[in-house]
Amino acid sequence: MKRKVLFVCILLISAAVFAQEQAAAEAVSGTTYPDAVKYLAAALAVGLSCIAGGIAVARIGAAAMGAISENAELSGKALPYAGLAEGICLWGFLVALLILFL
Repeated sequence: MKRKVLFVCILLISAAVFAQEQAAAEAVSGTTYPDAVKYLAAALAVGLSCIAGGIAVARIGAAAMGAISENAELSGKALPYAGLAEGICLWGFLVALLILFL
């Protein structure tokens, strides 16, 4: 619970710092606030989906290796599950592309 509270506090502080830096950058470069939010959203989409994909592949890979060590015939059934977990990263990348170009 303490980690969640700490994470939320860090997130709020970083959002406030980002807003201040964005206001200063907007005054200098002319980049609008919605453009900055769009780039931040795309970065979060890719970053969080890759982290989630890595966690999923780690857990599925460990379980698959344990199952294969007991029964070698399960190797063909375990491989698609790891591929599905890696697909999470691709969906995050596609969402980021849609955010940037639409």
